[in-house]
Amino acid sequence: MQSILTVNGGSSSIRFAIYEMGATLHRRLGGKIDRIGVGGTNLIVDDPAGKRRPPRRVAGADHRMAAAFLVDWLEKQPVFASVKAVGHRVVQGMQHSKPELVTPKLLAELRRITRYDPDHLPREIELIEAFRRRHPKLPQMACFDTAFHSTMPRVAKLLPIPRHYTVQGVERYGFHGLSYAYLMEELARIDPVAAKGRAILAHLGNGASMAAVRHGKSVDTSMGFTPAAGLVMSTRTGDIDPGIVYYLARTRRMTAAQFQQMVNRRSGLLGVSGTSSDMRDLLAREARDVRASEAVNLFCYQAKKWIGSYAAVLGGLDTLVFAGGIGESAPLIRERICDGLGFLGVKLSRQRNAKNAAVISTGASRVTVRVMRTDEELMIARSVSRSHPADTARKKKPQLH
Repeated sequence: MQSILTVNGGSSSIRFAIYEMGATLHRRLGGKIDRIGVGGTNLIVDDPAGKRRPPRRVAGADHRMAAAFLVDWLEKQPVFASVKAVGHRVVQGMQHSKPELVTPKLLAELRRITRYDPDHLPREIELIEAFRRRHPKLPQMACFDTAFHSTMPRVAKLLPIPRHYTVQGVERYGFHGLSYAYLMEELARIDPVAAKGRAILAHLGNGASMAAVRHGKSVDTSMGFTPAAGLVMSTRTGDIDPGIVYYLARTRRMTAAQFQQMVNRRSGLLGVSGTSSDMRDLLAREARDVRASEAVNLFCYQAKKWIGSYAAVLGGLDTLVFAGGIGESAPLIRERICDGLGFLGVKLSRQRNAKNAAVISTGASRVTVRVMRTDEELMIARSVSRSHPADTARKKKPQLH
């Protein structure tokens, strides 16, 4: 048996899974280490049957310790002996348009571009190096979250700033690409005609974004130079007036680092509600808490605006897909977002929507509205499997010292 290990490192968590290779990829093990660096860090594991094991505390873990702990734990699992390659989600890939074997040259490049993504890249590099130190002959693949959006036209990538900054790489890259790639592959499997049409994909979770897709290619997306852009999110602002930076620096003496922290950690649903970043909490409170109600309404309002703008970019709309934790499991949010989109041809079935059905639009709807479960880990495994990293490694024989 041969398997692929996938590693998805975030700002405060590490998700992982092991897939057995064959005619199809079969998930053998999966889990996450969450709340890294914020206290109460736990290892949470699901067995092959999907049954969750009791959480295991990871004491005092920062990202380096969490990475070492994960490697230690995995080595003790019998299935780890079958792992022939590791696939890593790498959030910022700049100009990379496909997965690539991790080599000393690629690692040096990732270190060089950490200034473009200081929140994610250092952690992802640490995970790569943690496996390299213990298993130097194990091939590792970098799967870039920005790759899906490399097909965007130049006009969608440009930022209206002095051109010398653009030359330095300050442009719109887009993120959630592994999720979008998975959704498009699943759409092509379910409805090949729809996958070649005009689609808007809404990945709505703690991080939220949308992508406009035509003929299976990304033509625009809401996140930009960083994942903080676009829609309002759980703790991120989304798009805001850049004049706020100067205002807060002048009136509150807020530094760039403090502003970055506010934009990414203390804003969004949390900032507007003042109580929670979790949509489930806000929905439960909105009837008696005006701030919670305003946070929910803002989220739905902005999502509706992005759908309208992307329908204009696409010249119409054939398919609307909801995914992510909110998109997959919050019927009320989907209903509020779609309310008023009848002019685009969107007609929602309340019964189907309430049941989280695969298709939640009516038979008379010109636009097919779908609910799809995204799976970034499986997309990483597919990417690694298609890239044949073991064969590539033997040909290139990288020496990672």
